[in-house]
Amino acid sequence: MDRLKRWFEFNRWYLRREPPPWDTGVSPPELLAFIEAHPPGRALDLGCGTGTNVITLAQHGWQVTGVDFAVKDIMEAGRKAREASVQADLRLGDVTRLSALAGPFDLILDIGCFHGLPADGRSAYARHVKRLLAPDGTFLLYVMFKADAQSPRGGIPATDLARFAPELALVARTDGVDAARGRPSAWLAYRCASSVATIAKSRA
Repeated sequence: MDRLKRWFEFNRWYLRREPPPWDTGVSPPELLAFIEAHPPGRALDLGCGTGTNVITLAQHGWQVTGVDFAVKDIMEAGRKAREASVQADLRLGDVTRLSALAGPFDLILDIGCFHGLPADGRSAYARHVKRLLAPDGTFLLYVMFKADAQSPRGGIPATDLARFAPELALVARTDGVDAARGRPSAWLAYRCASSVATIAKSRA
């Protein structure tokens, strides 16, 4: 029932005249900087919305798969991809149920999806990310945190990031405040812990 309720909530957003606050139509500088610093490979955009970042990645030579829960999102993403003359694998689906999706992906991108999931969904999501990420890949995550322990909605407790351990290691973090919601936020970059350990050992 919770899953069905969440499906209705997300789809309802895209039936309004105004786009939801997270659908800016512009790829963030954090993603653009990553693209600049890394050669193209396979990318997975979880909660891809209307395809803004899928298209940006594809335009830079990446082979991209995008997954989103909202029907109108995926339809709009497909339209925008055709208009931009790029190829993308766009899938209507639940990011907590990705068993049919095969990796590995050199980049897994999430801009605001993880923090919108229920607690049990976040556990399943983390398992899929760890399974799908390439050994030398990057998981790039933008997340909002609860303003305080009593906040009923709008972000996650910081302790939820432990769901990605021990398989993934945090290699970069930039904290800030979400411009649309005014809540604490962060950009996080994760790598496979084994890969990080190997690099550290080689530099020692």
